[in-house]
Amino acid sequence: MTTRKRLIVLTGAGISAESGIRTFRDMGGLWEEYDVMEVASIDGWKKNPQLVLEFYNQRRRQLPTVEPNEAHKALADAQNLFNVFVITQNVDNLHERAGSKNVLHLHGELTKARPTGNPNRIIDIGYNDINWGDTLDGYQLRPHIVWFGEEVPMMNEAIKLVQTAEIFAVIGTSLNVYPAAGLLDYAPKGCPIYLIDPNDINIWRRDVTVIKEKASVGVPKFIEMIKNE
Repeated sequence: MTTRKRLIVLTGAGISAESGIRTFRDMGGLWEEYDVMEVASIDGWKKNPQLVLEFYNQRRRQLPTVEPNEAHKALADAQNLFNVFVITQNVDNLHERAGSKNVLHLHGELTKARPTGNPNRIIDIGYNDINWGDTLDGYQLRPHIVWFGEEVPMMNEAIKLVQTAEIFAVIGTSLNVYPAAGLLDYAPKGCPIYLIDPNDINIWRRDVTVIKEKASVGVPKFIEMIKNE
């Protein structure tokens, strides 16, 4: 019996956009309505926590109205062929809902919260709102989201995963947001690397196979390409 290869995948906003989750950077994206530093930074939280809470409450309310798309499903199905580990920059739960078992959220999760005074006390809140005055352990609850200006606690775990990759794929991300974009540098020498995105992405490594398709088309195509590796 052959050992299954380790397929490590980094996903970004592009994979969830096709499910109807609005991205921040695309035309018509959320940044046109909100200043990023007001709703997604630690300074914005300190300045106007009620605005930040409402922004994420809106995102959370939308989540149960959308479904995983063909890209999410293809990655879940790939678990029958590979040891698949998904590192996602997204805060939605669409990978899990599609059936992916090993998902590492770099930037936090919409369906979780934590008290401001204890970052390690993370609780499940499902699709419920967080309101000003909701506390745990005497501290105001906040979204379990990594904001601009904050450390990315799961980064070291993500680096370790990428270093074990036998196949590495980057799906639906602009590779503009650091430190996540830097994960590409940790793929082992000789490890096949694939980039799946309909846009022109600035890639600094030459050993990358580009599949210039939207995720729902490109990911099933990618799995088909590698299934005999």
